[in-house]
Amino acid sequence: MKVLAILYNGFNAAVKEPRLLGTVENKLGIDKWLASRGHEFIGADKEGPNSDFEKHIVDAEVLITTPFHPGYLTRELIEKAKNLKLCVTAGVGSDHVDLNAAVDHKIQVLEVTGSNVVSVAEHVVMNILTLVRNFIPAHEMIERGDWQVSDVARNAFDLEGKVIGTIGAGRIGYRVLERLVPFDCKEHLYYDYAKLPVEREQAVKARKIDDIEDFVSQCDVVTVNAPLHEGTRGLINEKLLSKFKPGAWLVNTARGAICDADAVAAALKSGQLRGYAGDVWNVQPAPKDHPWRTMKNPLGGGNGMTPHYSGTTLDAQARYAAGTKAILENYFEGREQEPADIIVGVGETRSYIK
Repeated sequence: MKVLAILYNGFNAAVKEPRLLGTVENKLGIDKWLASRGHEFIGADKEGPNSDFEKHIVDAEVLITTPFHPGYLTRELIEKAKNLKLCVTAGVGSDHVDLNAAVDHKIQVLEVTGSNVVSVAEHVVMNILTLVRNFIPAHEMIERGDWQVSDVARNAFDLEGKVIGTIGAGRIGYRVLERLVPFDCKEHLYYDYAKLPVEREQAVKARKIDDIEDFVSQCDVVTVNAPLHEGTRGLINEKLLSKFKPGAWLVNTARGAICDADAVAAALKSGQLRGYAGDVWNVQPAPKDHPWRTMKNPLGGGNGMTPHYSGTTLDAQARYAAGTKAILENYFEGREQEPADIIVGVGETRSYIK
């Protein structure tokens, strides 16, 4: 069968570092294995209407893509993909696939659940500290050859004594709270449709808030750790941002489209947000004129954006490459998949909680 993989070009870095498995050059480490089983492996470019993605999707049986450089599988493309039976996300997050169309066309959608939760949770904590301590403007000052401590210290704070809140307390959100316990924050809050068991709440000193406006109004730092779906798309918009505590910090390593990009940029410019950090964008790669690339707070800082790499450390790549191979093995052998990996089974959508 034809296995189509939408990966990203690693160029010289991928040649020198073979552990960059999520690249076109290193092919998730599965190309030779697939060939030994008689399958055709295609690593494809996703860009444009004449891309290899659009050319090969029409007769591919399996599509593999990553959340970091996704091939956006729309209903229109699905209707052209007459042989498509399985979509695999090499990582976590399948919002680049039209899941309703996948259900209608009996296409399974799976991902390597848990493969990068530690990587992302660590990145969240780094982002929080980077913003709260005003690290980036301080470092940029050194690179410029300047030394004016007051210009960076005027917007630097301690994390101790602050109220931290996570939107989503699942695999990643909960790990973030675990890692923040030693910082002696004033309080940990969480906003989620599901309540944590009491013992898990107590372990991370967390309290559930049921109303999101009440939740954000209490937080010095808000971190977004929820999947993108109809209920979270555009959740953090101009109205909700107006309810934030003035000068709060916002970290989003979940999905860019959970936030209104222009509203976030405006809130940062006005000082309603003191900082915004994350590595997820509503379109990836982000266009060069995306407002999140250059936005600043009134003191010239507060921008902690990076390209989407939090969940694709070399350690995470080893995990999601191995998980992708395991999913394919199950598919080829007709074995049941791990339930936690299933986003869409055959003809039905499963609960999407990551």
